[in-house]
Amino acid sequence: MSTRSKFDNKLVHLKEKLLEMEGLAEQAIKNSLSALVNQDSEKANLVIHSDSQINALEHEIHDKALLLITRESPVARDLRSINVALKVSSEIERMGDMAVNIAKAAIHIGNEMHIKEIVELQKMMDTALEMLSMSIKAYISEDILLAQKCAEKDDEVDKMFGYLVHELIGLVPENPNATNQIIQLSFVCRFIERIADHSTNISENVIYLVTGKRYELNT
Repeated sequence: MSTRSKFDNKLVHLKEKLLEMEGLAEQAIKNSLSALVNQDSEKANLVIHSDSQINALEHEIHDKALLLITRESPVARDLRSINVALKVSSEIERMGDMAVNIAKAAIHIGNEMHIKEIVELQKMMDTALEMLSMSIKAYISEDILLAQKCAEKDDEVDKMFGYLVHELIGLVPENPNATNQIIQLSFVCRFIERIADHSTNISENVIYLVTGKRYELNT
């Protein structure tokens, strides 16, 4: 096997590890909202404890990437590929952190009757998860158009975020005893909005990988 083929195989292995990491983060995100909706503290704690798996994969990816840099001395496009893999793994790790934060919010609320239905939160999360899927597909296939489409959806999430937080704050005067829940649900809105932002950041890195130029898609 040629030196080039060996290097390409190592890059493919990095992407496979990133896909594994993304799968864990996506499941954690889904479980965290499920724990909130169903007031399932056991599932919330599972999300919190499983975050170490996502962190371990990020460390593994970083170690493999740094070894590639030190042993292969890549330049130009190859160095960009490794750099972007590091960036993407960091974005996914932060999404895992957002899942943990949502799970903690679910625990804080506990079994207290929800002050409002979580339908809008679910819709916001569905859009954020769609963005995550699009950004990873764009990264694997190096698809600039898909990356741009992903970033465009961030506006939808931002609008839902603004609407929901405004609605929640408006509930405080008539429901002073539910202030803690309202605060926690507002935090959850913010965490979902951040998941969408991290997906946009991945999309920006896809464009950088392909073109060598950096663009701000999340403005």
